[in-house]
Order: sequence, then C-alpha cells, then structure tokens
Amino acid sequence: MSILKSDFNTPSSGTPNNLAAESWAIADLLRGDFKQSQYGRIILPFALLRRLECVLEGSKEAVLAAYEKIEAQELPEEAVEKLLLRATKGADGSGLRFYNISKMDLASLGAANIEANLLSYIQGFSRDAREIFEHFKFAEFIGQLADADLLFKVVQKVGTIDMRPAVISNHDMGLVFEELIRRFAEGSNETAGEHFTPRDVVRLTTSLVFYEDDSALTTPGTIRTLYDPTAGTGGFLSAGEEYVREMAPNAVIRAYGQELNPESYAICKADMLIKGQEVQNIKLGNTLSSDHLFGERFDYMLSIPPFGVDWKKIEGEIKREHSEKGYDGRFGPGLPRVSDGSLLFLLHLIHKLREPSEGGGRIGIILNGSPLFTGGAGSGESEIRRYLLEQDLVEAIIALPTDMFYNTGIATYVWVLCNHKSAERKGQVQLINASKRHGKMRKSLGSKRNEMNDDDIAAITRAFGHFEPIPLPEDDSDRELSCKIFKTHEFGFRRLTIERPLRQSFQFSDERLAPLRFGPRALEAAQRWLFETYASKLNWTDSVDCEHYGDLSAVADDARIGLKANFPDLKEKQIKDLLDRTVWQNNLGTLLKARALAAAVGSEQHDDMNAYEGIVKKAAKKAEIALDTKEKKAIEAAVSWTNPEAEKVIKKVHKGEKPNPLYGLFDFDGQTVEYKPDTDLRDNENIPLQTGRSTDDVNEDYVKREVLPHVPDAWIDSSKRDDHDGQIGIVGYEIPFNRHFYVYKPPRSLAEIDADLERVSGEIVELLGVEVG
Repeated sequence: MSILKSDFNTPSSGTPNNLAAESWAIADLLRGDFKQSQYGRIILPFALLRRLECVLEGSKEAVLAAYEKIEAQELPEEAVEKLLLRATKGADGSGLRFYNISKMDLASLGAANIEANLLSYIQGFSRDAREIFEHFKFAEFIGQLADADLLFKVVQKVGTIDMRPAVISNHDMGLVFEELIRRFAEGSNETAGEHFTPRDVVRLTTSLVFYEDDSALTTPGTIRTLYDPTAGTGGFLSAGEEYVREMAPNAVIRAYGQELNPESYAICKADMLIKGQEVQNIKLGNTLSSDHLFGERFDYMLSIPPFGVDWKKIEGEIKREHSEKGYDGRFGPGLPRVSDGSLLFLLHLIHKLREPSEGGGRIGIILNGSPLFTGGAGSGESEIRRYLLEQDLVEAIIALPTDMFYNTGIATYVWVLCNHKSAERKGQVQLINASKRHGKMRKSLGSKRNEMNDDDIAAITRAFGHFEPIPLPEDDSDRELSCKIFKTHEFGFRRLTIERPLRQSFQFSDERLAPLRFGPRALEAAQRWLFETYASKLNWTDSVDCEHYGDLSAVADDARIGLKANFPDLKEKQIKDLLDRTVWQNNLGTLLKARALAAAVGSEQHDDMNAYEGIVKKAAKKAEIALDTKEKKAIEAAVSWTNPEAEKVIKKVHKGEKPNPLYGLFDFDGQTVEYKPDTDLRDNENIPLQTGRSTDDVNEDYVKREVLPHVPDAWIDSSKRDDHDGQIGIVGYEIPFNRHFYVYKPPRSLAEIDADLERVSGEIVELLGVEVG
C-alpha cells in the first residue's frame, strides 16, 4: 500500500508571514525616493543577502581561516572554491555549496564607505552566489540607495532581521520569498503567477507524481533526479525535495531547472544554494529555444508553464527543430498554434523522461483547458494528444477548482504522465473532477480566491491512487469529487469528409453578364466605383473601336485618392491593376464575347449544367469567336449559380467501374459517374474510434445509420486519408473533460418563475407606494 503524503511537515519555529512583513518594512525607508514598482527589486536581493549571511554564520570562521592559508598560493578560482567548500563542512560531514571570504558582514559595514564596503562584501561570495546578485542588477540599486543617502539605513534594517536556519527553515524561507514576490508583483503591476505557484497546488501536484513511487523512494541509497523547465523561484523543486526527505531522509534528490526570468532564476538559485543542491544544474534561458540541459533525462518532472503565452519570438527555432529532427528532437509529434506554447513544454518534458529500461520517469504539469480540446483532427494540438494517448503516456488528468492562481481565475488541470505505467493502468486514462474540492480564502490574493486544505489534497490523491470510478455527486453544490476511467482510444475519433452533389443552373442574361466588365470579385466593387465615377466623363464606350476605354491617366491622381478613401484595404498592387488600361480592356473583351454567346444561346434559364459545355461550344462556333481558358472560367462563373432544384453536375464518367454510391460513384443512365461536390454543402462527421473492427466497416456503418437517412445523395470523400495509418478519414483526439462530468439540472417550472415574478412585482409596487407617499 502506497503511503499518502499531502503535506510537508518540515519543522520550523519561524513565522513566514511576520518575517515577510518585517522584510517589506524596508519599503518605509524607500518611499519618496523610489517608485513603488522598484521596492521589490531592492528588498528581494537584500532579503536573500541576509538569508545567505545567516546560513553562513556557522562556517564563516572556518572559511576565513582556510582562505588565509591558501590566499598566498595564487590558485585558480576553481581550486580555491573546492578547498573553501570543504571548510564549510560541519561535524556531521554535511557542508554548504557557497561561502564568503569577506571579513565583513552587514552589521560591521559601517556608515563610512558603505557603498564600497557592501560591494566588496558581495564580491566575497563564491561565484554562484555572486551571480545571483548580478541578475538582480543589485550594484545599480546599491548606487541609487547611496545617492539617496539611504544605503546605510537599509543595511542597518536588514541586518536586524533574524533569518537563521534555527529560526526559520528552508521551506518556510521559501514562503517568505513567495510573499515578498507577491507584494512586489502587486506593487509593480507585474504578474505574480509568472514567478511562483501557490503552495497548495504545488503540494497536490507533487503528491500525485511521487505517489506510486513511495516504496522505491524509501529504499536505502535511493538517488533520484527532479526537473522543472519553468522553475520560477524553485517552488516545485523545493516541494519535491522536501517530500522525499520526509519520506526517506537518506534518499538523495538532485534538482535541475531552467528559468527565463532573471530575478526568479536568482531566487531559485539562492534557494538551491542554501539547500546544498548543485546550483550548476539551475540554468537561465528560454527552455523551448535553448535547452541548457540537453541530453539529460530525469526521474521526476514538475512544471506549470505560462498559460496562453505565444511562442512567436522563437518560432524559427521551434519549427527548425520540428522539421529537421522530427521524433529525434522534442517536437516530432506536431506543433500547436503560435498563440499558445503550453503543449510545447509538455513535449519537452516527454523528451526528458528517463528511458523505461532505466526505470522510466513521471511528469506532473499544470495546464489550462486549451490543450484538452483545442485544434481539430490533423491539427498540431490533436496530433500531440494523439501521440500522448497512443503511446500510453497519460495516467490521469485532474480538474482543479477555479480561482486557484494569483494571476488568473480560469479552469486548470493537473496532467500526470508516465512512461512505465503499472499493469492496471495500461491503456487507460483516469479523469478526476476535483473542481469542487476547495474552500474560500479569508482574503483573496490577486485572482486567488480558493484554496485546497490538507483534507482536499488527501482526498484527490487517494482517488488517484485507488484508480476506481467515483460516481458523480447528485447535488452540483456537493464538495465531493468524481472519477471516471477511459480506454485511451475512447478519446479518439476519425473525421470523415461528407460530400453532396453540386446542382447548378445557367443563364446568359444581361444582369448576369454585367459583372464581367469588372473582373475578379476582390476588385469588383472598386472597379464599379471607378466606372460609375469616370466612364461617362472620359467618354468610354462598349466598343472594340474605343481605344481610350479604360484609360484613367487623365484622372489618375484623383482616382487613387478616391480608391484609398473608399477602399482602405486595397494594396498597392491592386490599385495599380485598377488603374491599368489593359486590365479594363481585357475585361471588356470578355464581356463582349459573352454578349455574342448570349445572342446565340438566348436568355432563358437552363437547369442542367451538364449541357453547358455543348451549348457554349456550339454558340461560339456560330458567333465565330474563340475563348481562352481564362475567359471560359470567367463567363461560366458569371452565368451559373447553385440551384437545389437543378440537375446534379457530373464531374467525370468512370468507364469499367461499378457504381459505389457510398464513395461517390453513382449509376446514371447505365454509366458510372462521379458528381462535382458542392463545397457549401460539405460536412464533416467525427466517428468514435473502435477496436476490433476494420476502419471501413466502422465508417460505412456510421454513414448508413447517421447520414444517409437525412441526405441520401451524400458520399464519403475517400481521398481524405490519415497520414499515419493511411485509412479513410483523419484521426483526431480530444479530451472533452467537462462533457464527461456534466450534471444535468432540470429547468425551473413556469409556476415557480411566475411566482417569483409576482413576488418581485409586489415588492416593487410596495416600494413605489412608500416612496410616493
């Protein structure tokens, strides 16, 4: 039986909220000299500096003594660093990943030369710690504080805050940083959710990912790797490490991460540094365009990519990897639309899974609703879902309550993925609706109004672990969750294209021939305006002898101004065509030929388009005119129209083939014919995927049952085939989560509604009566 973990009980005598408030009190000193949006950029690095200093208290003397011995040896920095890190080790053999060789601390910097002393103090840190302050551009703010005569006051204030590990644990220190970032984001109108994830969501996701591996984690000597490609301030990495340490104190978790935002990266790196992690494993940069941990594979991965953020800036790099590397790269299954890169992060994580032969890997990623259903069959999103489900990588998807995040109130979901499913989970996906498992917060934090307590997290984790259906609650207001289990193919469908025959009539009337004067429909309105405005003024006549027909040179400037004013969407090339005399004369030539045909054909309506070609050919011969391909197309488009009462238009006669109406081959007077499809009547049918039956049988049975009784002349377009299996119809996948958990609510009776209306009307009348009186 797996051990349930829904919280991390790291002991601490500290009070994160009070400590965060004490740190933020520095803002009182900054007010007036600095903008509110700058407070966080000063307070955060000072808080980090103080925390680092407090952590180093126990090893500071040993490091200074060791440095005094090796200082004169002029060793390279790497060698010095190795020797000094040894000096940080305590009696239990554990050591730190950083040090400071300055003899000063915040309390001893003094008022004189405070700026130079503080910069020197920061330079005394080991390389990784120094880099943290560089990413905060701390030196610039130190200079500004010195110029405002505030630096000494701020240093004095920070130096009094007790951040010793004995007072506040690493876990609670993480909460302090999160609260400071939240205040910073609120004050600067930045998005707090871009920097960190609420702790309740972190705890739930971590519990789900580690749940099935609890037994492995408790094995002595266990070493596991944990990765977050959108590390933020390191909340997921810290949570994963804390979970494992609580489960198995002797197990080793090696944290890896990459973060785009320099300030979040700096905090994450500081957190990892304090906890003794290899900070070289925390990288700065865009994970999607530049994977700085290329080639690494991991046991566990946790992530919350930014919701709905586009990837246009790195579109070239992503598409290049997709086309050049295919499945050998990260994005082989497909690319989502540029407006949302969430699924790119998911593909990146899949690529980072440790091979099943090496124990496999597990993923917990938080996404909005878009990746569940956006994109039809054949789209990038659908192909990504197809890959995930057909490769049997999705274990579960859990719907979270709304209003769980600081920067958005939208619906969100935890996806749990794995490439080494247990036997009972193979070929299946578990959907858990936990959208009602939450409580209201006493005070909202941005858009975060709801939170999950330990009982909520435990209930969701148990539902995941038990892997059994839980019926929908009868009352929609019930806080109980529900669970359904599906075969992976049940999310798939095959999109068939259904065609119906084109029926057309034609007529050589003056009304239908008139638009030929104006050429393509895209320019027709603009040409008509030019004709009506200038034709009579310029003495144009409908005669082949009118050499100046279409010549707008005399009014070109005026015409150009008018076109831009009346048709602002026209492009320069289109305007040039509109003012081109040759274009006008060519159009007139087509119109005159059509009129000659009309004289021979007559102006009556014909409802059999199959006779059109023969009639026009005969009329052209009689009128002694020749039509090129372009003129034929223009005239046919002008004189014909769709008419549901007309005859079906034959596209092709198939000699030697038998009729097969289901696939568009029909018997017509003893011949097998194919009709032209009417694009306006074209439709698509999504047919659920089935196992154990041929694709053709499934498709044909569906069309006979659901389509032909309503439109008997319809057929399946057999040319639309899936790229992967070659079968008729394009395969698509979607996960309609809400549809599966929809609870029907019967509408209120008319009697109830009438009673309410009568009551409200009475109250209004009573109020009006009191007011009048």
